[in-house]
Amino acid sequence: MAVAAALVMLPDIAQARGTAVLTYDDALPSQLDHAIPALDAAGLKATFFLSAVREADVPRWQAVARRGHELANHTIFHPCAAAKFPADPRFTSEAYTPASMIREIAQQNTLLRALDGQARHGFATPCGEHLVGGEDYLEPLRAAHIVDYARGVSMDDAQVRAGPARVDAMHVPARGFAEGTTLDQLVAFARSAETSGGWAVFLFHGIGGDQLSVDASTHRAFLAWLRQHRRTIRVATLRDALAVR
Repeated sequence: MAVAAALVMLPDIAQARGTAVLTYDDALPSQLDHAIPALDAAGLKATFFLSAVREADVPRWQAVARRGHELANHTIFHPCAAAKFPADPRFTSEAYTPASMIREIAQQNTLLRALDGQARHGFATPCGEHLVGGEDYLEPLRAAHIVDYARGVSMDDAQVRAGPARVDAMHVPARGFAEGTTLDQLVAFARSAETSGGWAVFLFHGIGGDQLSVDASTHRAFLAWLRQHRRTIRVATLRDALAVR
């Protein structure tokens, strides 16, 4: 009976031609309220890059990790260039150095380990920037060996076709989706991975609320579409897609 069950499951694996990775930034309440319940209902796993975690949400993020989703590092204070993301001047990227940025990332890893019990974590650059105080911090971050990968915010067609096997782990691409996103746009990006045998890394923020919000019903419909196409499109966390252990 076990052998027969295994044979039934093999086509799902053998026919999968592309990978979809769903990532969500900023530890937003709408992710807890809308995105995660929808993912769990669809039986899909995703990666959440956490920053500015609210104390009241700590038990909820712990539960997210227990359900098999990946928690990853997005710094504590989310430093971006002052012109792009208004913030306290102490927490703009101009006020940081590579050393202070790496120190903050290390401190956020401590919080993440308290949430999920994992020794290693991935990272996403705030605002997709890799300059702090005018200096690139990604190579010093690579040398520090405190994160397993760094995800950015742009992904072109060539990077979709290349797939995860040929990506530089410190320059992982992603494509952002925000207000006005349609189901057709989400499906088209996933299809591009399916037809090329590559991957599509999705970047979301708010779902049904908060900033850069994708409509919750559109998001649910897309998850349902992914579940229906699981024979040809594998849905994986970013860690699993990169085969990081």
